[in-house]
Amino acid sequence: MSTQPPIAALSRRALIAVSGEDWRSFLHGLITQDVESLAPGEVRFGALLNPQGRLLFDLFVVGRDDGAFIDVERDNREALILRLNMYRLRAKVVIAADETPVLAAWGADPGPGWSPDPRLAALGWRGYGVEAAPTTDETAYDAHRLALGVPGPADWGVEKTYPIEANFDLLHGIDFHKGCFIGQETTSRMKRRGQIKNRMLPLTFDGPPPAAGAELLLDGERRAGEVLSGHGTRAIALVRLDRLEGALTADGQAARAEKPDWLEG
Repeated sequence: MSTQPPIAALSRRALIAVSGEDWRSFLHGLITQDVESLAPGEVRFGALLNPQGRLLFDLFVVGRDDGAFIDVERDNREALILRLNMYRLRAKVVIAADETPVLAAWGADPGPGWSPDPRLAALGWRGYGVEAAPTTDETAYDAHRLALGVPGPADWGVEKTYPIEANFDLLHGIDFHKGCFIGQETTSRMKRRGQIKNRMLPLTFDGPPPAAGAELLLDGERRAGEVLSGHGTRAIALVRLDRLEGALTADGQAARAEKPDWLEG
């Protein structure tokens, strides 16, 4: 008897359908991910950056027979549609909200119709319009993601974070060989020169983590980073990589920083 995986409806995610004669070249020139070679049913992780190279929108681009879905935070969907229309100019593309549900499954193969999560195999699969009844909720999925040390939209905000700080380069969210995209110059320079002083890492506490924004201190004195989102006894923090050796605390609580295997590159 096969194991049934947990399945969650990701109600905080929403879709944008992009189609038309120029849809590939249009998206390819904007986002951090290669779209030219995207196959129907394939999912790729990426982002739209501002010209200074900071994150505007995280996204998954999902290949379809006649275009693509963009999987984005629901609260950001209208803003992303406006931004895409601003860049559209004379491109022959159609951009519209789509209400196909977004689901996630993990722990065991959910069967046909699902696509592997491109960030990390352990994250599981994403489903778009698949016939599946949810067996758990989005909070359980977020706990699963956090257990793997993978940051999410609550951690990077809008126009605050460079994608490399949020580990997009290690989670297959940036194609450094695809050619131009908005914010490419800053992103490529950071990667090429190895000037990566800060990254998002998981922290473990003995109890509930401090609220977002709590300062992470090294040996009680030196600022080592900032706590971002959290759940249970774990949190994601943006930390200085040169200030991990010693006693870390946040709001007086001892914190233990982890480097997941995938983050070691």
